[in-house]
Amino acid sequence: MTIEEAQKTVDGWVNTIGVRYFSELTNMAILTEEVGEVARIMSRRYGDQSEKESDKNKDLGDEMADVLFVLICLANQTGIDLTEAFRKNLQKKTERDFDRHKNNAKLA
Repeated sequence: MTIEEAQKTVDGWVNTIGVRYFSELTNMAILTEEVGEVARIMSRRYGDQSEKESDKNKDLGDEMADVLFVLICLANQTGIDLTEAFRKNLQKKTERDFDRHKNNAKLA
């Protein structure tokens, strides 16, 4: 699935199953919640915190997909073409960081 297809799929889902989009501010709050769920898994599974028994069956991929879904909702609501935005962002990073990381002794 391309990013464009994902945006269309989410829009179709929201307008049929979801009835309508939540407000942009509500979706921003939901995005923050979902990122927090990813952070919780990451800090316990890959970081220094111990993983609680109740967190051991949490699906990191599913939580990341929740983040992506809400991010796509926000893009749709604000008229952002994520394919184009991502292309521009990658170009910006490429130009800005062309030698930066290669010359970073911490990454050697």
